[in-house]
Amino acid sequence: MTNSKPSVSWHSLAAAETLAVLDSRPEGLSPAEAADRLARYGPNQFQVSRPVSAWTVLLGQLRSVIVLLLGAAGMVAFYTGDVLDGAAIIAVLVLNVGIGFATELQARRAMAALLALEVARARVIRGGQLMDIEAPNLVPGDVLEVAAGDAVPADARLLEAIELRTLEASLTGEPMPAEKVADAKLHNDVPLADRASMIYKATTVVAGRGRAVVVATGMATEVGRIGALVSGIPEEQTPLERRLDALGRRLVAVALAVAGLVAWLGMRQGMAVGELLQSALALAVAAVPEGLPVVATIAMAVGVRRMARRRALIRHLPVVETLGSATTICTDKTGTLTAGEMTATVIQLDNLEVSITGAGYAPEGEFRVKDGRIDPLADPRLEAAIRICALSIRGGVSRVGDSWAAVGDPTEAALAALVGKAGLSRSTLLAEWPQVGEVPFTSERMFMASFHRTPSGLLACVKGAPRRVLQLSSRVLTNSGSGELDDPQRQLLLNWNSRLAARGLRVLALAQKQVSSADEAALGGLTWVALVGLSDPPAPGVRETIATFRGAGIRTVMLTGDQRLTAERIAEELGLRSPGDTILDGSEIDRLSDPELRDRVQRTAGYSRVSPEAKLRIISAYQACGEVVAMLGDGVNDAAALRKADIGVAMGRRGTDMAKEAADLILEDDQFPTIAVAVEEGRVVFDNIRKFVFYLFSCNLAEILVLLGAGAGGFPLPLLPLQILWLNLLTDTVPALALAVEPAEPEIMRQPPRNPQEAILSAPMIKSILGYALLISGCTLLAFWWGLTHSLHSTLHATTLAFMTLAFAQIFHLGNARSASPVLAPARVASNRFALLAVVITGGLQALAVSLPPLAHTLRLSPLRLEDWAMVLSLAAIPAVLGQGIKVFRRAATASPSHFSVS
Repeated sequence: MTNSKPSVSWHSLAAAETLAVLDSRPEGLSPAEAADRLARYGPNQFQVSRPVSAWTVLLGQLRSVIVLLLGAAGMVAFYTGDVLDGAAIIAVLVLNVGIGFATELQARRAMAALLALEVARARVIRGGQLMDIEAPNLVPGDVLEVAAGDAVPADARLLEAIELRTLEASLTGEPMPAEKVADAKLHNDVPLADRASMIYKATTVVAGRGRAVVVATGMATEVGRIGALVSGIPEEQTPLERRLDALGRRLVAVALAVAGLVAWLGMRQGMAVGELLQSALALAVAAVPEGLPVVATIAMAVGVRRMARRRALIRHLPVVETLGSATTICTDKTGTLTAGEMTATVIQLDNLEVSITGAGYAPEGEFRVKDGRIDPLADPRLEAAIRICALSIRGGVSRVGDSWAAVGDPTEAALAALVGKAGLSRSTLLAEWPQVGEVPFTSERMFMASFHRTPSGLLACVKGAPRRVLQLSSRVLTNSGSGELDDPQRQLLLNWNSRLAARGLRVLALAQKQVSSADEAALGGLTWVALVGLSDPPAPGVRETIATFRGAGIRTVMLTGDQRLTAERIAEELGLRSPGDTILDGSEIDRLSDPELRDRVQRTAGYSRVSPEAKLRIISAYQACGEVVAMLGDGVNDAAALRKADIGVAMGRRGTDMAKEAADLILEDDQFPTIAVAVEEGRVVFDNIRKFVFYLFSCNLAEILVLLGAGAGGFPLPLLPLQILWLNLLTDTVPALALAVEPAEPEIMRQPPRNPQEAILSAPMIKSILGYALLISGCTLLAFWWGLTHSLHSTLHATTLAFMTLAFAQIFHLGNARSASPVLAPARVASNRFALLAVVITGGLQALAVSLPPLAHTLRLSPLRLEDWAMVLSLAAIPAVLGQGIKVFRRAATASPSHFSVS
């Protein structure tokens, strides 16, 4: 069932043709026809997808490789009758699943956000009668009436429009209200932003009134179609999730290979089945880094908290790390790269350009010329220009908390701010020169005029399109008074207009005249006063942030609904373009195949006039080139691209609900520089994940090598399953948590992004893990051998020596994992107090394990003598001392450390 006629370009049809196609009439449908169509097309509502159930989220956690390995180890323990070991393993499993389940149980249904766009009521003409109905009961063919302040309840073709303007920024990205004309003649392929004969659901009427016939409702509307795009994009794993999955598969392969090797060695030595199972259980526990899911979750949670303090809110934990992998940032222009507020920046008099400082709607700024600051009321021409602005505007600005906001049309608000900067007030001027008439602006007229009673008579104040105002003008206001406007002077005014437009400014002309009557017929022979240039200036800190991204190897690309010339100017001004880069228009994108688009995106700095589908194709093209893409946006038209991107970033204040629901990260302050903060935190998170992965795997591999070494040498089992579980929960988890909050490396934002395909365990990292694991296991086996050959307590005492040596070697190994710099360097030694605290806590608990009789009995440990402690600590310190020595040597050999290297 569809909510409109299929494949009809409604904007290109005349109003009468539209009514005929829809089998409707100017007096509207009859109630019976409306009821029949409601049954046929369905209600004017969005279809909401079902949220993911809690059971689905829970089952997703149970599919984790580490969870499966722990479950198998627990079953083996119970099978062999070792209830204590089995219970401990199951407890760890439940802890991991519980934490993962709690962090992932968040409903992120973008379609549900569409409900926030619903309009409760609509005014329609049915059977010739104007009536108020519930908006869900609208059907194609209904005749709507809309007026200023209304939210448009459905897509509709205009039948008539009286000075009608709608704000369509959420759909088109255009910051300015769109002029609507009922009899506009348009081609089929006219972009959405230029369809002057149409009004669209989820937009707002800001001026005028109109009557229109409904052509689409519900999911068939433009906003509903975007919602369908969003719901059709599947949830995908983040790069971190893919890396951890790959790591888990490697872990399974290693665990199975080692278990097979130990079983083969055990059978050759004639071990009993019970002993083989116990050895396999010990290896399974040693192979599984139980703390990895918990510590990875906590590392990301720490990043989330740090980002929240800096106004960036994460909705999905693994996305924190994805930011650190970003290679391309696609961003909306209006309100993101630019301030999103029109600002009057220049007034061009007959022979003098006056610049105006201050951005946005705050009435704070100065009037300046080349010689410096000037008094705006000291020059009669400038005073006249400001007075015309004050008397002719219909909007204003108001203070909202600590900021200023537009009241009404953004252009009118910008002129109101200009008046405020001059120290004038529209209300004060109106009290002196009251308004007695008005000629409103229309797209056909291209100007507006207001008439005011002054002591010297009736004054007309005019503002509008420069060429149109120039046609009505016969004189020009100069420094010496009013003079005739001859042809050379007209050409000069047109040249000034072109120069201002080439700077990307929206240009208005100002004129005045003493008239005899307050009507349009009296407006011939105006006196030209000035041109006013308005801009949407770059937002604070944007240029610097783009430069920071460039230094970090991240490309920033602009996606805008503006025209190509505006996009080119902004790209140049912000430093987005590199040599050879171009701006690609939406119409060109539509003509390119997917392979052609993939070839073009790497040489494109920005995209103009892009539709939601084009944004989706652009994101997909970058991803097909191997890029990790972040997308910044705030409108309904950005929602599909936000969902498709590797990380979607929405604006918290001005972002639509649909955009925020589709996004993974929300910038609470709406500031583009905040994304740089988030990228830096993402890089820190991944660096720290690599650090504790290195730490966990070198420790766990050392445990495996201890068991393998003992088996190969024909020795008894040097470590029991419960002892290994104790080590993994204590010495792995607490120090690894300290690594999760390790501060950023100094060069973190001056390095290129990581290869998205690079595994967490790179080849150099694997070599380092193997090297340190061999050192730690060698020292542990030496302690075990010493206990077997010199101990009075035989195997029990030897196991205790091996257990304590391995534990303290892992504790001291924390320094090797912390940084590429020596941990004893003054800048690093106290930079992470949690790491120092972790050494104290784990060392104390490990000493308690052998000293507290009930705990020692549970772990099957014997007391240690003073000389035993001396040997244990001496052997345990060897890997740490050698590791720091290697770092000191490498630091001396190079001017500065490279990107994090654990070796």
